[in-house]
Amino acid sequence: MSATRHAYLLAHPAGHSLSPAMHGAAMRALGLDATYEALDVAPDRLAAAVDRFRADASFLGANVTTPHKRAVMKLLDELSPAAEAVGAVNTIVPRDGLLIGDNTDVPGFLRALEEQGRQHGAVAVVIGAGGAARAAVHALRTVGDLVMVAARDPAAAASLARSLSNGGPSVVALGPGELPSALSGTQLLVNATTVGMHGGPAERDLPLDVDVALLPRDALVYDLVYRPRRTPLLSAAADLGLETLDGLSMLVWQGAESLRAWTGLEPPADVMRAAVGG
Repeated sequence: MSATRHAYLLAHPAGHSLSPAMHGAAMRALGLDATYEALDVAPDRLAAAVDRFRADASFLGANVTTPHKRAVMKLLDELSPAAEAVGAVNTIVPRDGLLIGDNTDVPGFLRALEEQGRQHGAVAVVIGAGGAARAAVHALRTVGDLVMVAARDPAAAASLARSLSNGGPSVVALGPGELPSALSGTQLLVNATTVGMHGGPAERDLPLDVDVALLPRDALVYDLVYRPRRTPLLSAAADLGLETLDGLSMLVWQGAESLRAWTGLEPPADVMRAAVGG
């Protein structure tokens, strides 16, 4: 009899995550003898958690989310080209005794936009400077968008823009007070922070107090938060008749790519979507 394999989510906090239900359903559909558990790991315990994975022969793989996507990089043995390019890891894959850091947020982000029917090559504003923001900016830049980055810490936005612009003008940082004027010419607004997340420290707030009324009427407002699906940002946008997209589709597609990396099997995306109410 084969031993049960174990996959995990590294998060802090972890109680909001739908990943265990999603991956559990997929594993059952694939007939895998495997489990998936969300671990609430404080930043000072991250290294110990990774060491535990390295020593565990039953370790199948892990997802990584806020606030660990950048910090975990230095704890791994190798990084995939995608993780190197983004500068963040959301998936850990054991391979030949090593722990490999990968990033499936990029294809997950783009697949969700494609499902929405959005055309590339536009102007986008991304709010945030963490791991999710880095994936969004990298993804948009690769499909030809001009990306403007706004963050609570302007220095963090500037650092992100420098590291992901690859020497070109496709990623720029917005300084203090520049966000309102930038919105008037934006076709896509992305919230890549945890502002608005259920159980988070700012679940009733708008990221950077953004005024969605400044957006063009044909703009898409995309919130990577998926719990709740209707965040304060999406509610404000919907009230004005703007097109909105929540983070559930990205959750499913990045999870599907993680499962593929761990198992080599075709992920049952429809099963995964149904498991999280999509």
